[in-house]
Amino acid sequence: MQFNDSQISRIIEMAWEDRTPFEAIENLYGLNHSQLVNFMRDNISSGAFKVWRKRHAGRTTKHLKLRNPAIMRSHCKTQYKNR
Repeated sequence: MQFNDSQISRIIEMAWEDRTPFEAIENLYGLNHSQLVNFMRDNISSGAFKVWRKRHAGRTTKHLKLRNPAIMRSHCKTQYKNR
């Protein structure tokens, strides 16, 4: 798949977000988990990739099937505060 710079930036941002599930990235951009791993490997530095993989390994909020059903939002409630 080919993505423009804006899409690449947004995919990386979503992949780093703790509460954005991998399934949301797949629905929006067509990248399943293994494709996302390869995408991240190709689009961020190797050090950042290692940190990302370690940070998200086993994180239940990144997988809808493992996520607590009480979590209904994909971001921190103070992330998009109205000013």
